Amino acid sequence: MLSKVTFSPPNSCSLLYNKVGCSARIGSSRFKVASQFQGDKWKINDIDPMQERLNSWFSKTQNFLNGVTLTLTSPRVKSGDSGKPDNGATVDAQQLEEIFMAEQTIHSSTPNGILSVPAIVSIEQFSRMNGLTGYKSQKIFKALVNESVNNDARNLVEYCCFRFLSRDNSAIHPCLKEPAFQRLIFITMHAWENPYRKENDSEKASFQGMLVGEEAFARIAPAISGIADRSTVHNLFRALAGDQQGISLGTWVTYVDELLKVHGARKSYGTRESTWISDEKILCIGSSKKRPVVKWENNMAWPGKVILTDKALYFEAFDLRGKKDSTRLDLTTDKMQVEKTKVGPFGVVLFDSAVSISSGPKSETWVLEFVDLGGELRRDVWHAFINEVISLHKFICEFGPEEGDQSINQVYGAQKGKERATTSAINSIARLQALQFTKKLLDDPIKLVQFSYLQNVPYGDIVYQTLAVNYWGGALVKKYTDTDYRPSQVAGPSEEVLEISNHVYDIDGSVYLQKWKRSPSWESSASINFWKNSSINQGMVLSKNLVVADVTLIERAAMTCKEKCQLVEITQATIDAATLKGIPSNIDLFKELMLPLTVIAKNFERLRRWEEPHLTISFLAFSYLIIFRNLLPYIFPMMLMVLAAAMLTLKRLKDQGRLGRLFGKVTIRDQPPSNTIQKIIALRDAMQDVENYLQNMNVTLLKIRTIVLAGYPQITTEVALVLFSSAAILLFVPFKYVAACLIFDLFTRELEFRREMAKKFVTFLKERWDTVPAAPVAVLPFESNVSTQGNQQKKIDEQTKKKL
Repeated sequence: MLSKVTFSPPNSCSLLYNKVGCSARIGSSRFKVASQFQGDKWKINDIDPMQERLNSWFSKTQNFLNGVTLTLTSPRVKSGDSGKPDNGATVDAQQLEEIFMAEQTIHSSTPNGILSVPAIVSIEQFSRMNGLTGYKSQKIFKALVNESVNNDARNLVEYCCFRFLSRDNSAIHPCLKEPAFQRLIFITMHAWENPYRKENDSEKASFQGMLVGEEAFARIAPAISGIADRSTVHNLFRALAGDQQGISLGTWVTYVDELLKVHGARKSYGTRESTWISDEKILCIGSSKKRPVVKWENNMAWPGKVILTDKALYFEAFDLRGKKDSTRLDLTTDKMQVEKTKVGPFGVVLFDSAVSISSGPKSETWVLEFVDLGGELRRDVWHAFINEVISLHKFICEFGPEEGDQSINQVYGAQKGKERATTSAINSIARLQALQFTKKLLDDPIKLVQFSYLQNVPYGDIVYQTLAVNYWGGALVKKYTDTDYRPSQVAGPSEEVLEISNHVYDIDGSVYLQKWKRSPSWESSASINFWKNSSINQGMVLSKNLVVADVTLIERAAMTCKEKCQLVEITQATIDAATLKGIPSNIDLFKELMLPLTVIAKNFERLRRWEEPHLTISFLAFSYLIIFRNLLPYIFPMMLMVLAAAMLTLKRLKDQGRLGRLFGKVTIRDQPPSNTIQKIIALRDAMQDVENYLQNMNVTLLKIRTIVLAGYPQITTEVALVLFSSAAILLFVPFKYVAACLIFDLFTRELEFRREMAKKFVTFLKERWDTVPAAPVAVLPFESNVSTQGNQQKKIDEQTKKKL
């Protein structure tokens, strides 16, 4: 059966349903229905009742969307404003109420409260775009899910929205071109965030000062093709929101419009450059008179044009005659990398506005400078562009099937896995371009592109795995067996190889084959734990990317990744807060941190000097008891146990709030104010102290080198005899007697009967140490690398001439 419903309004939203073969255009109050079933044609007069109902539904939908569009496109809306909340972009509640209340079919009263106006608007409009009414969608949803899921109005909003969005598989949703659809999505985000009407709030306040929060944006935006990725949606929200608490309607519309402009510009790239770039998709072109691109080669700067595709980087150098010399750098190799660098004339690094692209130390290296008088923003953005393409191909190489793998034909849709991954990277770069044009970027643009961002974040490998399952997973065409994988084979009496059961499955039953799991990250404990708990509890699966009342595998892994990244950021924030500037402040902080050890050392020194004899006698008695009772092996474990018990005790007391909020906080005094001259003098004194310390340390090491290498034979002989004697004592005398003698010597040095003897012995050692000469040090004159290479080349030429 083939059905076609056609509307022809101005400013309408075109909806293309590929799966059911139905295309609809919302807007006109009249429409035509043409149906054909096995050659029999129906007349319009036979279906007048159905025509009248559909006329009524779509007429109301058109009136609502046109009303919203007229309201939101009034002169008060300033979509480019990125400062304070866009109050002019709010929807007038009275107008929306008048438009909407005439078409409400769902029951506003629910077990958890009364539905808010945005929730009713979203449910009704998406239901009509699905060919139903809000009441019918509510009834179907109630029959499909359990009571707990049905009672949450947020799930009904998700169901109506996701059901419509699941019908489109394009790279970017075609309905985003319509302003009414953009605003409906924004209302849906607000409805998801506030599905119920708040107490003491009237309906009129529902649309005023509308700001979408992070949680709602992260839930709805990635469901729309091309708008956001699950792994970077939180960073995208922070970039769009800026200093605000949420995203305003003006910011949302501006972002979508700029994104559509980027995709439209790429189509023009394809027509202009297709003559010499084939089988590659052009992503962006860097060429401008005010902001040129310069390639540095042998300290020479060559201006030109840079073209980035999904596989390579092209540079067209301009010469004086106006001719173009194009070169290509392949970005698909395994060892390809891009780094930020500095450039300048004659080898002097002055400008921090370039990137270096190479595949190894011995390979060709491109150094491209992106001139930007406003700062390093342009270079950082292009660094993210190039890095995303490189990371894409690394991802495909590590998590995708190998080239020529025939098992890819056993999984339905797996042949398009590489194309899906490439489309995801292309959309990431397009979003970053749109944010660049709207001047809403983060400090590090890498956080806004998916594959580059996941390379260096905790739990990024698990998100990579979920992406691989999403891109290459599909239904098995037939039973798959792999005779090369021995550990998973189970041979029966008939010598048949049973089906492998350790594949990876997505939430919709898609299969990712075991032999594609070539990355070492699949063997990690985090990966094993994640895939053991990858089932859906109570949600409704519409597709592998859309789940109502639950989350997809990518979303679950991205949420865990976000939590771990936040923990790292909090930890780094504490480190940054504890990092002090200035040598005196760091010295004071070091003294404060070492205070417990200093107190222990002072108390031990008091014991050794017999300042309190009864404590010293008690300590010695305890020490000798441990030594002669052979308890020394238990000292270190007991110390660890006491330390652990003390830590747990402090933790318990802190949880009870008995230690106070400031417990554990380190406090130091700030340095007195000083002028520039005083700071320079203090710095000079500090550097002089460091120099003296290093000199003394180097002299000590040189003397030890003289003793070990027999630079002074007499001292070397004496030291060797002492070492032999010590070794003999440790071999033949039990250690407890040696330890007892050492403790006795340590605690009797300051007593009267041993004081003179100890002083004479220390003086003797000091005199012998002063007589040890330092090893000689030779300082060669400075030579540059160029002169060194030239001298070596001269020596080689001279040797060659002698041989001839």
